[in-house]
Amino acid sequence: MLLRTCRSIEKNDCGYLIHGDAADVLLVFMSDDVIRIRVHFDRTKPMEEESYTLVTTAWPDRMDELLAGERTRIQALDVPMEENEKEAVFCTKTLRLVLNKKPFAFSLYTAEGELIYQDLRERAFERDQLGRLTHYSKTDRELDHFYGFGEKTGHLDKKGRRLRMSPKDAIGHDPEIGDPMYKHIPFYIRINERQRYAMGLFYHNSYDCVFDLGQELSGYWERYCYYQTDGGDIDLFLLNGPTMAQVLEHYTWLTGRSALPTKQSLGYCASTMYYAELEKDCDQEIYKVIDKHEKEGVLIDNFWLASGYSSGEEDNLRYVFNWNHKRFPDPKAFFAEMNARGINVIVNLKPGILKRHPYMDLFKKNDVFIKTPDGQEDYLGRWWGGEGRFVDFTGPAGRNTWKQLLEENILKMGTKTVWNDNCEMDGVEDREAQCDFEGKKGTMAELKILHSNLMAYVAKQALAEVYPGERPYIINRAGYAGIQRYAQVWGGDNLTDWRTLKFNIATIVGMGLSGCANMGCDIGGFAGGAPEAELLLRWIQSGVFQPRFCLNSANNDNTVTQPWMYEENLPYVRQAYALRYRMLPYLYSLMYEANQNGLPVMRPLFLEFPEDINTYTDQNLTFMYGKSVLVANVVEKGATTRRIYLPAGCKWYDMNDNLREYAGGQTIEVPVGPGSIPMFLRGSAIFVTSEDVKKILRDITKQMDLLVAAETDTSFVLYDDDGHTEDYKQGVYAKTTIQVTAGDQTKLRFVTEGSYPSPVERLTVKLVSKAKGAFWCTVDGQPVPRFIVRDGWEEAETGWYYNLSDRTIWLKCPRPKKDDFTIVISTEKFDLIGMAED
Repeated sequence: MLLRTCRSIEKNDCGYLIHGDAADVLLVFMSDDVIRIRVHFDRTKPMEEESYTLVTTAWPDRMDELLAGERTRIQALDVPMEENEKEAVFCTKTLRLVLNKKPFAFSLYTAEGELIYQDLRERAFERDQLGRLTHYSKTDRELDHFYGFGEKTGHLDKKGRRLRMSPKDAIGHDPEIGDPMYKHIPFYIRINERQRYAMGLFYHNSYDCVFDLGQELSGYWERYCYYQTDGGDIDLFLLNGPTMAQVLEHYTWLTGRSALPTKQSLGYCASTMYYAELEKDCDQEIYKVIDKHEKEGVLIDNFWLASGYSSGEEDNLRYVFNWNHKRFPDPKAFFAEMNARGINVIVNLKPGILKRHPYMDLFKKNDVFIKTPDGQEDYLGRWWGGEGRFVDFTGPAGRNTWKQLLEENILKMGTKTVWNDNCEMDGVEDREAQCDFEGKKGTMAELKILHSNLMAYVAKQALAEVYPGERPYIINRAGYAGIQRYAQVWGGDNLTDWRTLKFNIATIVGMGLSGCANMGCDIGGFAGGAPEAELLLRWIQSGVFQPRFCLNSANNDNTVTQPWMYEENLPYVRQAYALRYRMLPYLYSLMYEANQNGLPVMRPLFLEFPEDINTYTDQNLTFMYGKSVLVANVVEKGATTRRIYLPAGCKWYDMNDNLREYAGGQTIEVPVGPGSIPMFLRGSAIFVTSEDVKKILRDITKQMDLLVAAETDTSFVLYDDDGHTEDYKQGVYAKTTIQVTAGDQTKLRFVTEGSYPSPVERLTVKLVSKAKGAFWCTVDGQPVPRFIVRDGWEEAETGWYYNLSDRTIWLKCPRPKKDDFTIVISTEKFDLIGMAED
């Protein structure tokens, strides 16, 4: 069934309803840059609004009450229509949408008339004999690039690939070609390298789907890509650029911004299934593991407690919320001891329930399970240890019972973190299995992946009840669009393989381009044998940049992956961990940025350098860490050099080679050794670190260090708060905008907002100045003494010094006790002996 013709158009409360020969189309202009096109083929059913996903709507929705604390209702734009026999035209301030009436197809132009998106004419929207819905778009095989799609394997650019979204427990997946994965995020960003104009497409539909990005060919049509879904409607949101940052801002405006994490969640997390699988006294063994970290100087803040804690004492099967008292004799005492050591324990939770579960009577009484298709019996599916039932998170009975047990048996034991594992609901094979769907009844075909988000939603509620005022810290393995507003996510059970180290970088960057900035993958690999020494070292060196920094393993060769397992590399491991903790003020500020506008932490080069088309492919697997630093981890076995492309448009400074200067727009090759983590400072950048941080919530960061390059003006927002409460929502934060004005007098202006008393007492600035040293420096208008000998500078509390090794001007001073001050570093020409020409 093909939608071929527009028959009539009528105005409604929030836009237009277009009546076609085969379907009705709802057209809503949510803003000048966000357009909704919902194509509804099944006219026997109403076009209902019932979204668990959207946080911004322009219409009444059945889930409004459930999401009352998250959702905002806006007034859609009243966009006039100009119509003739052939087309209907709708113009916002930035876009012009044109509906070709026959054949039915949309085209999108900028206000200036540039074509930026086009349906495939004569075949835009169709429903096939199986009920699958397909949307075809015209594409340029050579020039179009496709990014996002949530959690995917292989290279970042998905041009030419065919991707399936049908979340699976994809343990040991191939890191280059494996598909599908754990998450379902039907959103992507498309850019044409000639136009260099970014457009976003978000398909608001949770049925399993396929994206074909030019793999399929047909000689009867122009080149195309398509989206195909198993059911529902084609509910498309077109998101205008022209920059990728603007597309991401629009997408996260619709589905939610990344939750601001706790500071502790950004510290290192130790984990392995083994620690909770001992016959008895696992708690004592875990204490020894924490002691070992401290003894070896490997910094740690968190500990993942795998599902072995919940195993039956007789049968060793997993029973969520149950405690095995042989392994953990006194859970409350265990949590108290770990908390006293500054370690946050994160407990594994799984939604499948075996028939001998100790809480089965409560589950049955409250009727909490997903049902058979006829709704008469509990659905039984494949699970760990045998047939299992599955908690239905789409109804209040399932959510409330889960919340009750979560609070009583986990949170009140002494943890403030929830780890939702195996939440793809992959054991429910029958897609006609029935869910409550807030009383309406629905199928797993539509609702399967939404259980993952709702599991996190329940965790957020439970944490708020047990720890009011505390910031929720939730971790999910699976998720649908919008999961970022609830949870940190990770890349599931990856394979111990050199290719995994390499392609996990693209997976994390792709998740960042899908709204999920708080992402990481298991360091060292989860499935397979132990990583060899070089692989583990390189993986740790790569992992220090991931928001979720965690070693996690279930090795099949009777080993446990631990940071000190190869003593010959331990000095390099310590260096990598120390780097991670030094960078935490910068990372926390980047997480705040993601919370504010949707920008990722680990960014593709083209997000920062869209004018350089050489960045549109990621064959070198480099990334920007925020906007200031380019990272090129060593990801090849036995590498002695690293090839790196430096984007055009600025200079670059090698942070491992005395800030050696390189011009942008070239590929370089640098030598690497076991301790190498290649990093390059952008020509205009501010990189903030601190030597004080050793345990993120215990240490008070009194010293702040800035590495600054001022080829042109630049800025950075340094964000701080208490790191664990929600007081920041009432303005209890310190948000310092650092504005650098380039020139012979480089000015660094610090303006702080918020009521949080910053603990920073001392500042150090290192300004790249390759041509010459400083003439003079001031802090808040007061002259700073010069030191020609470094020893004197190091002993002084205030002063500046020109370091010739890397040609940077070093300035240090107490932080002025005011919210607005300026540091000036002058490199103006001066005449030392009075012989200069006028």
